[in-house]
This record gives sequence, structure tokens and C-alpha cells, in this order.
Amino acid sequence: MGYTFIRHIISLAESYEKSPEYNRYGPGVAGFKKWIYLTEKSAEEPEPYWEGKENGRSAESVINTLLVHLNRYAKTYSKSAIYDSDFSTQEEFIYLINLMAFGPMTKMQLIKKNIQDKSAGMQIIRRLLKYGWVEQKKSADDKRSRVITLTSKGKDTLEQQMNKIRTATNIVTGNLSHPEKMELIRLLDKLDKFHHPIYSENLSAQELLNTVEDKYLPGKN
Repeated sequence: MGYTFIRHIISLAESYEKSPEYNRYGPGVAGFKKWIYLTEKSAEEPEPYWEGKENGRSAESVINTLLVHLNRYAKTYSKSAIYDSDFSTQEEFIYLINLMAFGPMTKMQLIKKNIQDKSAGMQIIRRLLKYGWVEQKKSADDKRSRVITLTSKGKDTLEQQMNKIRTATNIVTGNLSHPEKMELIRLLDKLDKFHHPIYSENLSAQELLNTVEDKYLPGKN
């Protein structure tokens, strides 16, 4: 009996343990199978073409451009979803959706949940308070903090617009199949987990790029 196949499996298992995905998928067989599937799939699929590739345009440049484009597309659909409603910006209903989904939270927790700077976030919260869509109370844990809670008026206002918001959300995912959506979630979640700790450090613009390059991308210098 030959052991070439067994040696190949052992070699794959060693490669899996050294891969970044090992911590995500875990040491079990299910994670190992997923890694093999995605690795083989990536090897089988030809590298996509993008405009400017023959002139040296990098994959990173294309990814950045496409993310910017998708964000702008999503904003146009969001504007349509709140047209002729009480909402003036998409951030207003996103704040309410987060409160409905995750429950009461402090002002800063709510702002950070939406990845916004403090000044912009405070302006949104002030508008929500003015409209009576949220209310604030002193935090039981920290008297200096204010906990923001969704009011019945805010919930009703949100519910009145939810069908259009769901339609806009569905349109953004376009013609992706269910497996493609699942794969996109995995990739975007991986990027989010990379960027969120950096964002949480609240680094100045002056030091941001150098710090990230040295601390988070040591292998790319």
C-alpha cells in the first residue's frame, strides 16, 4: 500500500495550520474541508480582468474603487427609500435600526457602531432626540454617560419605511446568488475584522498610514 495520498493529506493539514484561516475556521475537520474547498476553488478560477490591468493597475486599486462605487450606489437607493418620508438622511434610519436590533446603548457606543466620528454622530443623535424618535437617560454604570433608547414613535416611523428600506437592501446585493452572498459576507467580515481595531485606536491622520503599515502589515513593507 502506498502512502503518497496520506503524505499529501498531512502536508495539506500542515499548510492549513499555518494559514490565516486556521484561527477563523478552527482545528476541526469542518474547517479543514472548508479551507481545502476555497483553496482549490481559488486555484481553479482564472484571475479576473480589470480595466487598466495591462498597464499595471493593481488589484488593491480596483478593490478600493469598487468599494467606493458600491457605497455610492447604496446611497442612491437609500435616498430613494426615504423619499417623501420623515427621514432626511440614511444615517438617521440606520441609527434607529441599530437601536432596534441591539437595544439601548450609550451615545458613543451608538456612534462607534456606525463607524462615524463623534461630531457627526452627535449631530445625528440630536436630530433623533428633537424628532422624539429616541430618548436619553443617565447610564446606571456611568452617570456621565447617556443611554439612548428607541421610542415607540421612532419604532413606528421606522416601521412605516421598512418595506422600502428592505427593497433598497435587496437591490444593493443585485444579481448575486446565495453562495456568492455567503462568500462576500465572509470576505467583507474578514476585512471588517482587520480594519475595526485600527479604527478603534483613533489614530491621527498624520500617524495613521505609517502605524498601520508597521503594526498591521509588517509583511508588506
